[in-house]
Amino acid sequence: MNVIDAMKSRFTCRAFTSEPVDKDTILTIMEAALKAPSWGNTQPWEIFVASGKSADRLRKAYSERFAHDVPVNPDISRPLPKDWPPALKERYEKLRNDRSDFLGLDRDDQKDMRSLMVRNFSFFDAPSVIFLCMDRSLTPWSLFDLGSISQSIMLIACEYGLGTAVAVQLASYPDLVRQELGVPENLAVCIGIAIGQIDTASPQNTFRTTRRPVDEIVRIKG
Repeated sequence: MNVIDAMKSRFTCRAFTSEPVDKDTILTIMEAALKAPSWGNTQPWEIFVASGKSADRLRKAYSERFAHDVPVNPDISRPLPKDWPPALKERYEKLRNDRSDFLGLDRDDQKDMRSLMVRNFSFFDAPSVIFLCMDRSLTPWSLFDLGSISQSIMLIACEYGLGTAVAVQLASYPDLVRQELGVPENLAVCIGIAIGQIDTASPQNTFRTTRRPVDEIVRIKG
């Protein structure tokens, strides 16, 4: 699979099968992804992976906290903008409405919305979750680098026929991640990427978002 094909085929997988991803495949993906660029070659990422029983323990703990409405406490604060630019707000609302309609959910029904959100806190049933971390002293420039390696991981996973889902909710309870994976306190748990075999029978994986046309976005002079 070439890079363009991977870009066009990648999507946020929201339902995985229970088939495990073997350790060698994960390491091969990571080895290639580590070629991602970073500011001054600082390579700020530290990566921890939960698989098998480790992932199951985290999944259970996350789901229990969500069920009991325990407030999330991410290491990286993520307040929403006070005012979205109108075009961005429109796209954000369209995604929420379109996905709810596609899945037959009522956005005004709290039970329906919780049934959708709980998928995130159960890691979409993925057999493995990759947690990207960086030193707490670093700045948003290094978060940009984590975005770079995140994309690299997701594209390389396509080469192996694997689905991925990058989601901030996977890093909602960093204390649980530290306890399970031994992440030291000086590292912030920034984001999680679920990875595994795609459940092709799930309607969650047939919904697709749209993209703005290139001529609306790119301005070239000369």
